Amino acid sequence: MTIIETERLALRKLTVEDAPFMLDLLNQPSFIQFIGDRGVRTLDAARNIITKRYIAAYEQLGFGIYLTLLKEDQTPIGICGLVKRDGLDNVDIGYAFLPQFWSKGYALESASAVLAYARNTLGFRRILGITTPDNAGSIRVLEKAGLKFERMVKLPGEETELKLFATGN
Repeated sequence: MTIIETERLALRKLTVEDAPFMLDLLNQPSFIQFIGDRGVRTLDAARNIITKRYIAAYEQLGFGIYLTLLKEDQTPIGICGLVKRDGLDNVDIGYAFLPQFWSKGYALESASAVLAYARNTLGFRRILGITTPDNAGSIRVLEKAGLKFERMVKLPGEETELKLFATGN
């Protein structure tokens, strides 16, 4: 069931049937470099993270990270949605796409739609975005989506300082 739709994309909840795609995405060198190594190396591990992280968020929070598909043929190209992280006072937008779908406007299109959904449907006034300082592509998407750099932050238990961006209010 589609949660968010744009001109070219459909975003829906992840299911355990999406494990092959998630296994691929989570093991992309770019994902490991910019987001982190989740240690997911098998289909069972991918099913497990989908169940424990993503499906659990839908049930507990009413939102989460969504599978992002091309509307025309339902090809999964990435993930985009909202996360509630320890150490941050507000929800933040998260996204990751397979490299072959970069530089086509999909990250901005999906992020903009998720931000509108967060404001208009879920009622969030302030939405954050975090990224490593060297992730120029992600920084560009956050800025184009209307978020402004505020400060550097460290999440609990993490070594790396991250750039924190936010919408107004």
